[in-house]
Amino acid sequence: MPVAGRVPGSVTVVDDPGSGDSRRGSADQLEAARQEFDVQARKFEEATARLQASMDRFGEGGPQRESLRESVLARLQARLDSMPVIEQAKGVLMAQHRCGPDEAFDLLRRASQRANVKVSVLAAKIVGQFTSSGTERQR
Repeated sequence: MPVAGRVPGSVTVVDDPGSGDSRRGSADQLEAARQEFDVQARKFEEATARLQASMDRFGEGGPQRESLRESVLARLQARLDSMPVIEQAKGVLMAQHRCGPDEAFDLLRRASQRANVKVSVLAAKIVGQFTSSGTERQR
């Protein structure tokens, strides 16, 4: 797997030097990342619906239950807020490194630890750079 120099807070897209046609490979990688993004967007919508259903079920109860409900829901909401961007970044990494979802998350996690930033923050940077580079290619 090709590895680029690492600078905290930056993401580098690396083409596989062994690929014959890097343009076709890039187009395939972009399409794979877009498909992964669509899959993860659907998963996010389903998770949001499940969270709303849970919130509706726990809507009634006493003060202790209310406090517990708020704590649990706050954690779930924080997870749901960061999940889409992490899944999108995983899709980008899967396309770039031709790896599976577990390996992509491991790459993201290790880079997060090296840069000393939250996984969700690093994921947002990856997705931001990917989407801005995709926009530039289309012009």
